Amino acid sequence: MEIILANKAGFCFGVKRAVDEAINVKEKYDKKIYTLGPLIHNKDVVNHLKKNDVYPIDLEDVSELRSGDVVIIRSHGVTPQILKTLSDKGITIVNATCPYVSNIQQKVKEYFNKGYSIVIVGDKSHPEVIGINGWCDNKAIIAKSGAELEILSKKVCVVSQTTEKQANWESVLNYIVKNCKEIVAFNTICNATEVRQREAEELSKNVDAMIVLGGFNSSNTTKLYDICRQNCANTIHVENFSQIPDNFIKHKNIKKIGITAGASTPDWIIEEVITNMNNENNLDVNEQLEYMKENEVAISVGQIVKGTIISLNEKEAYVDLGTKSEGYISKEEITTDENIKLTELLNIGDEIEAKVIRRKNEDGYIVLSRVEIERENAYKEIKAAYDNKTALIVTVSEAVTGGLVARYKGVRVFVPASHVELFHVEDLNQYVKKELEVNIIEYKEERKGTKIVASRREILKNEKIAKEEETWASLQSGEKVTGEVKRLTDFGAFIDINGVDGLLHVSEISWGRINKPSDVLKIGDKIEVYILEADKENKKLSLSIKKLIENPWTNVEEKYPAGNIVLGKVVRFASFGAFVELEPGVDGLVHISQISNKRINKPEDVLKVGELIKAKIIEVDKDAKKIGLSIKEVEDF
Repeated sequence: MEIILANKAGFCFGVKRAVDEAINVKEKYDKKIYTLGPLIHNKDVVNHLKKNDVYPIDLEDVSELRSGDVVIIRSHGVTPQILKTLSDKGITIVNATCPYVSNIQQKVKEYFNKGYSIVIVGDKSHPEVIGINGWCDNKAIIAKSGAELEILSKKVCVVSQTTEKQANWESVLNYIVKNCKEIVAFNTICNATEVRQREAEELSKNVDAMIVLGGFNSSNTTKLYDICRQNCANTIHVENFSQIPDNFIKHKNIKKIGITAGASTPDWIIEEVITNMNNENNLDVNEQLEYMKENEVAISVGQIVKGTIISLNEKEAYVDLGTKSEGYISKEEITTDENIKLTELLNIGDEIEAKVIRRKNEDGYIVLSRVEIERENAYKEIKAAYDNKTALIVTVSEAVTGGLVARYKGVRVFVPASHVELFHVEDLNQYVKKELEVNIIEYKEERKGTKIVASRREILKNEKIAKEEETWASLQSGEKVTGEVKRLTDFGAFIDINGVDGLLHVSEISWGRINKPSDVLKIGDKIEVYILEADKENKKLSLSIKKLIENPWTNVEEKYPAGNIVLGKVVRFASFGAFVELEPGVDGLVHISQISNKRINKPEDVLKVGELIKAKIIEVDKDAKKIGLSIKEVEDF
C-alpha cells in the first residue's frame, strides 16, 4: 500500500496563529484562560487546550466572567457588539481573529457606511459569517448560490467566507453582475483554503481511497470531503486515527491511499494517522513523515525564497512559501520610508521575493527581508559603477563632520566635503534629503564592512566644461546679455554669463567716476551687460555697462547751454579749483577764481565734498569734454 499526503494539509496560517496565541497567553497570565466558543473546529485540539487550562465559553456565559478575566477571540472573529460587551465588563481581550477575517470585517464596515448593500457568500450559521455580519449591523444578505438574491439595491459589495468553495463564489457573483449596476467584489476565499481544495481535488483523482482529517463541524474540512468524494467514491471523513475502520486500512483492493486534512487539523493528528497506518501495513513510517521536516530543513538563512502574500496590515505581511511554516515580513524589512503604510505598497495575492534572515521566530514563522535583497543588489550595482566608472544617484541622509552621508538603496555612501562642489561649501545641511549624481571613487571590502566613497567633482567639472562650451558658442561681441555678479575686486567685477566668467572693468561700470565696484554692485546682483569682446580662442570675455547707456557728452551743449544756472554736487578738489558733478559722467570745473568774490587760498576753505551748489555755465567745450562754471557770478545776484 502507498500512502500519499497532500503537500498542504493541516493548520492554516490563521488557525495556527490562534492556537499559538492561546498557548502564549496561558504562559503570560498563568491562570485559567477562556476562548469565546471553541478556539477551532477540532475536538482534539480543544481537549488539548483544556488540559492546559484554556477553556471554551459560550456567549451566554459571558455574564459569569469578572473584570480581569482573559478571553481569547477565536480565529473566526466576532461582532463589534461582542467586543464592546467584553470591554465594558473590564475583561482582558486577546484578539486572535485571523488577519484574513479581520480584513473582510473592515471591508464590510467601510462599504456599508458608504451605503452599499452587503452580500456574504457563505453559511449563515457559521461563526465567521455571523461575526462579519455584525460589522454591517447584521443587515447582510447571506448567499450560497445566488437564488437568495431576488431583491438587491443598485450598489452592492460582495465578500466571501474564507472557507467557501470557489464555485459558490462564482455562482453568486454571476447573479449580482447581471442584476446590479454598481458592484464592489472582494474574493476573500483564503489562499490556504483554495490551495487545500485544489490539491485535494487532484490527489483524489489519482488514488483508490481518500482520508479527510478534521472536525465534523469544520466548514473547510467538510468542503474538502465533498470535493474528494466527487472524484473518489471510497472517501471517509474522520477526526483522528481511532475513527478509521480496520477494513479500510487493510482492504486488499486499496493500493493507494490519499490523505488530506482541514485547516483546523494539527500536525500531531496527521502524524498519528500516518504512523499507525504504516505500522498496520508494515511500511517504513519515516518515509511518509519526512514531509513534516523536509521543507523546514530546506530553508536556510540567506536563502532567496518566493511566496504569495496571504495576510497584510499596515505594519506586517504573512507569506505562503509552500512550506509547512509561513513567512513573516515586517514593514521595516520592506521599506525604509517611515511615512508609508505597507498596505500602500502590497496587496494580498501579490507574489514577493525575499531573503530568509531567521529560520523560525518565537511564533514559528520564517522571518523574511526584502530590504536585504535590495541591499545585496545595491552593493552589486555600486561595485559595477565603481568598476565601469559610471554614475549613480544617491540621496543625502545627513551632514556630518567632513562630508555627507548618503544612501543608495539603503547602502551607506560617504561624500567628502571637498567632493561636494567645485568650491568650498560652508553649510552642508542644505544638501540633506536631496538627490546627488556621484561617481564611486573608492570601494573597499573590509572586515567591519564595505567602505564606499563617492564624489561629484568630476561630474561637475564635465558639466561646467560642457556648459562653458555651449555658452562660448553662443556669445557674440556687440550683444546684450544678462549675468550674475559672482566676485568683486578693486579693478572690476566678474560676471557669470551662463557658466562663463566675464570681466566688467571698473572703468566700464559707469560714465561717472567710481572708486571701486562694490560702491554700486553687490554679489548676486542680476545685471544687463554689453559684450565688448568675446575672445573664444583665449577664453576672455570683456563686458561693459557704459555701452548700454548713452554717452552723456554726446549732446552736452544742448543739455547745458552757456549762460544758464545749474545745480551740481561738489565731488573733488584740485589746487586750481573744484569739480562739480552735473550728472554721472559729466563734471564741470569751478576755477578757484570763480568760487567767491572774496580772496581764498584753496577751494576747500569755502566748499566741501557732497555739497550742492548753484553755478553759472560760462563755457562748454564738447570736444575737450570741459564745462566751465562760476559760483561767483551767481552770488552777484
